[in-house]
Amino acid sequence: MATLAAVYDAQPAPRRPHDVIAVPGGRVGDRKPRPGPQAVNTWLTGSIVKNPGAVIEAAFAQADARDPSHERTWIVLVDGDHHQIERVRAEAARRRAAVHIVLDVVHVLEYLWTAAWCLHTAADPAAEDWVAARALQILAGHALQAADTIQTETDAAALAPDRRGGTDAAVRYLRGHAEFLCYDIALARGWPIATGVIEGAARHIVADRLEITGARWGLTGAEAILTLRTLINNGDLETYWQYHLTREHQRIHPNDHQVAA
Repeated sequence: MATLAAVYDAQPAPRRPHDVIAVPGGRVGDRKPRPGPQAVNTWLTGSIVKNPGAVIEAAFAQADARDPSHERTWIVLVDGDHHQIERVRAEAARRRAAVHIVLDVVHVLEYLWTAAWCLHTAADPAAEDWVAARALQILAGHALQAADTIQTETDAAALAPDRRGGTDAAVRYLRGHAEFLCYDIALARGWPIATGVIEGAARHIVADRLEITGARWGLTGAEAILTLRTLINNGDLETYWQYHLTREHQRIHPNDHQVAA
């Protein structure tokens, strides 16, 4: 399993919940949704052999290099894994950096859709409006109320235990991550709320090469390829290659002040 992290710059792009999710029944009028912040100067890192904490540390080092005096607003988007969040907080504390942790809204939507199919029959078009209503409630900063609504609807539907797994999971997820679901603040301040950059990297950095049909990888080879692909993506291959050649020359032709290994 590869661990990926990205650091990028973005200008704030304030918007409202219905700029992200259309209201049930569709948008009214000709006003186009306000766009979200655009990622620029994206830097990627990843590893198959290193633990997630090491990858998070590398990402923070890159952020520190961009903003050593910590004058900018640091937003950390996560997928909800508690160990990941603990490592982010620990690294931020070590660097004395104030960070705002935001849960990727796409993960929230996945839980809502799973819950929706517990409360609706297959292919029921009403499920889409149900998801939109709950998502807009969460985007407006009312995640706990959304959890209560789902709980109430589940109890009222008297679902059998084997039919309510999706709704129960959604309720636990929303309640357990409520402090990272302040989307009303994030949208008003123009912060990103989704990890599209990482999802794209997982496809073109990892999957397009390491998951090709018939490929068989050892950890060492896969790690080397992943590292090279991130170097190329970051525009650092030429710098690294000159460093590599220099080190190789020193290894093969040690001078009088070096000891050959």
